[in-house]
Amino acid sequence: MSSPTPTPDAFSDAGRLAGSTVDVVVVGGGAAGLNGALMLARSRRSVVVVDGGNPRNAPAEAVHGLFAHDGTPPAELLRRGRAEVRDYGGIVVRDEVSAVRPAPFSAEGDPRFDVVLAGGARLRARRILVATGLRDELPEIPGLVEHWGRGVVHCPYCHGWEVRDEPIAVLATGPASIHHVLLFRQLSDDIVYFTRGTDLDDDTRDRFAARGVRVVETPVAAIESGSEGITGVRLTDGTVVARRVVAVATRMIARTDGVDGLGLTLVDHPGGMGRGFATGAAGTTSVPGVWVAGNATDLAAQVGASAAAGALAGAHINADLAVADTDAALAASRVPPFSPSAEGVVSELVLGERRHGLEPV
Repeated sequence: MSSPTPTPDAFSDAGRLAGSTVDVVVVGGGAAGLNGALMLARSRRSVVVVDGGNPRNAPAEAVHGLFAHDGTPPAELLRRGRAEVRDYGGIVVRDEVSAVRPAPFSAEGDPRFDVVLAGGARLRARRILVATGLRDELPEIPGLVEHWGRGVVHCPYCHGWEVRDEPIAVLATGPASIHHVLLFRQLSDDIVYFTRGTDLDDDTRDRFAARGVRVVETPVAAIESGSEGITGVRLTDGTVVARRVVAVATRMIARTDGVDGLGLTLVDHPGGMGRGFATGAAGTTSVPGVWVAGNATDLAAQVGASAAAGALAGAHINADLAVADTDAALAASRVPPFSPSAEGVVSELVLGERRHGLEPV
C-alpha cells in the first residue's frame, strides 16, 4: 500500500482521511508512538499518528537521560519527531481517538479496525499501535499539583541532577517510597521522609538513620510555597518543615480513553506502582492486530525506553503485515484470472474498503 502524502504543517488535516484504509493507526504521539510510526513509515507503510498534544512530560523543562538529546525541551523533541515521521510519508493528526473497534476481517483473514476521531473523521486500519502513555495520580495534598514537574518530582533519573544538594522531602505513598529515599539520598544529604501513616520496621529506620535521613510521622497538611517555588511541608500540628523539593512516587495509570473498545487486558503493577496494559514480546497483545508500546504497558519507562519499545513494536507490525501481504498475493495467484473471486481479491488489495459496492468507513 502506498504511503500518504505528507503535509508541511505540524499536524495534517484529519478531514482528508475520511474513508481511508491505512496499514497502521498509532494512538498517541509521544516517544513510543512517534518512533513506532517512524519505523513503519521508513518501511513504506501507510501510517497515521493521532495525538491530542497533551504529553505526560509537558510540565518538565527538559528531557534527561536520553543519549544525544539530554536537556532538550519535551515540546522540541516531539516537534522533531513529528517532522521525521512526515518526512517519510507518515501523517500526524492533532486530534483525539474517540473509539477504536475491531471490524470484520478481510477475505484473507487479515484484521481490520474502525477508528473514529473526536473531530469526526473515520478511517480503517489493518493494525493498531496503542501508545497512549499514562497519567500520574498524586496524593490529595494541597500544593502538590501546582508544582508538579518542577518543585514536585517523581523520578530521580529524570529530575535528580537538577535538584541535587537541595533540601528534599520524600512523601510516602507505599512500600516503593522506601527505595525512593535511597535514590534521592544519592543526590542530596538533606532528606526528610514523611511517613504519612505508613509503617517503617526497625531495620528500615536503622538504615535511614545510618544515611542521615530524618523521619517525620506527623501527618502532612499541605505544601507551602512562595514566589520562588516550594518553601516547606506544613504538618497538621502547624509545624512547617523547610524544604525546596518534594519527591513523591505517583500511582501511574495507563490512559485508556478511546481504546476501551479493543478489549485489551489491564494488569496491576507489582508493588502497587499502578496499572498498565498486559503485553507480550515486542508489545503484542491478546487482540490480533493490536500492539502496545511505551509506558502504557511499561510504567517505569522513560523517554528512551519508550522510544525503543515503539521502534521494536513498529518493526514487528511491519513484519506481520509483510506476511499478510504475501499470503494475500499468494491467494490471488491461485484464483483463475478474470473470475469474480479474483476481481474481489485484487480490489481488496488495491482499494481496501473503498472497493466498488461498499460504502467508505
